Amino acid sequence: MTLPARILGTLVASVCLAAPALHARAAETPARPGTPVGTTLLAPALSLPDAGRAVRLTYLSTDGVTGKGTVPVTAEVILPPGRPPAGGWPIVAWAHGTVGIGQACTPSLHPYSARNSTYLAAWMKRGFAIVATDYQGLGTPGVHPYLNTRVEAYNVLDGVRAAVSAVPGLSNTVMIVGQSQGGGAAFAAAAFAATYAPDVNIRGTVATGVPYFTPELGAQLTAAAQAAGPVKYDPLVVYMLYLGASLAARDPAFHPEEAFTPRAMAAYHAASTTCVGDMEQKIRDEGLTVPNALQPGFPKALAPAFAAMAYPTLKLAQPLFVGTGTDDHDVPPMLQLSLVRAACAAGSTVQAHLYKGLDHSQTVNASLPDSAAFTQAVMAGQPVTPQCAPVPQ
Repeated sequence: MTLPARILGTLVASVCLAAPALHARAAETPARPGTPVGTTLLAPALSLPDAGRAVRLTYLSTDGVTGKGTVPVTAEVILPPGRPPAGGWPIVAWAHGTVGIGQACTPSLHPYSARNSTYLAAWMKRGFAIVATDYQGLGTPGVHPYLNTRVEAYNVLDGVRAAVSAVPGLSNTVMIVGQSQGGGAAFAAAAFAATYAPDVNIRGTVATGVPYFTPELGAQLTAAAQAAGPVKYDPLVVYMLYLGASLAARDPAFHPEEAFTPRAMAAYHAASTTCVGDMEQKIRDEGLTVPNALQPGFPKALAPAFAAMAYPTLKLAQPLFVGTGTDDHDVPPMLQLSLVRAACAAGSTVQAHLYKGLDHSQTVNASLPDSAAFTQAVMAGQPVTPQCAPVPQ
């Protein structure tokens, strides 16, 4: 997943230095969130099967780390084939899952995985255009603030604003859709929207493998992992290493040795530049597990990163679809169903589905028929059937 240095250098230079046309555009346009900076055609290999026009969009988004000022962010905008319907194509604001935190991991620089290609093509066949943010620090200077919900939410919402402004044929009618890290980003975007982007016309949110973290759940999860004994591979280690490496890039007070054992330190240093597929293999090769990779005090050491994972509210203005696999080891069902219960208790309309025997990845496309019915209802302004205590199906 690592790009040649020549290609990566060209990308970063294009964003940092920009072309004269982009300088002129930036000089003419106020530096406000959602301002498009420029577009370039997207290579067919980076688009979706049977798609229409596809571009890479650079836009401004509020710096979600500081909460002020703007930073450049990149996204893909992929249109269905043919002429747009009256009023324009509705939008799926796609929030991607974990890819890594380094520049080489930027999603818009790589073809979609077979799973994501199938999934997003299905949404496109439903008549949606795709607006897929890369997130702050991926594709643009800096280190990606991994699992920071404010960063992700701002990037998703400002990507929609910029796409509607810059790309003809789009409608400000939006489904927010995400998987894994992106499931959290999708929930966060819906949660922040009322105060940050009330102009974005969100109809509903679809999230699979959505993370949810509280200190109590973190303690339960860690205890369960330690009690389970030796395992060949635990994806939680990958996510903790990315959290630590991302936190270190913006917090000089972070001391990695307080979070990670000496055995895990080489993997921790690799996390800054190693994309998820290679990182998973490294964890397997080095036999890293929660007991031998994480220090007992890791929750305290990583507390600022965990705090940044919180959602500003659990009461969403629009309905939420949640898809969870019973065999999800990346984001255990305990976490996902805790979010479902908490969101329901807060007053959100939640339709949760539990897929028997499916893992984190398998749930994505298995959820398509159910999310199609959900989407049809919310797009038509019809009520959806709440389900806060799903049973395996």
